[in-house]
Amino acid sequence: MNAELDFFGRRVSMAQRSRRRAMIVLIYSILAVLVIAACANSRLSSMVSNLGTYVIWAAIFACRLFLGGNATGGLVKPFNSKGQKDWEAPPSLLSLKLRVYQPISGLGAEYLNDERELQQRDRAHYWAYQILGVSIVVPWIILSLGRHKLGLLGHAVANQIASGMLLASLALFLTLPQAILLWTEPDMEPDPDFN
Repeated sequence: MNAELDFFGRRVSMAQRSRRRAMIVLIYSILAVLVIAACANSRLSSMVSNLGTYVIWAAIFACRLFLGGNATGGLVKPFNSKGQKDWEAPPSLLSLKLRVYQPISGLGAEYLNDERELQQRDRAHYWAYQILGVSIVVPWIILSLGRHKLGLLGHAVANQIASGMLLASLALFLTLPQAILLWTEPDMEPDPDFN
């Protein structure tokens, strides 16, 4: 996990847990406002698809710029153990045809996650997907109660609530494991080069 965030060329120290938690609260507040706006304007069908798209793009940009995990950039190392490497030229076609090209084994080992990072990643995904499982079951119950008119909700209201909850679940799917890692990690040592 990185102790600092590169925000449009400006380095911001995120070594303190309180700063990381404030960032997570801000990200989820923005996502919640977008989800609520998408649900409130659901009577206009074209507006819903547009606002729903903005929610997903906001979650993707939050991962890319702040959280990391699924994309390079952000505070959390990539989950797939592939970091940004220096680009190497591919072997020439002649060397491939002559079979003289032999890849160097062990290249890129410094980009792999260590055991501690793998354990933290797995634990964060376990917690996140437990929460996501419940967040998907709730809209299903709302839709089935609305469809059979066993509840007080009509079809339109039940569909509106369920679609908003599923949109929120999709945003959680993209951001929640990284947020759990950043929320639970204790204070880190700041970078000595950071001024």
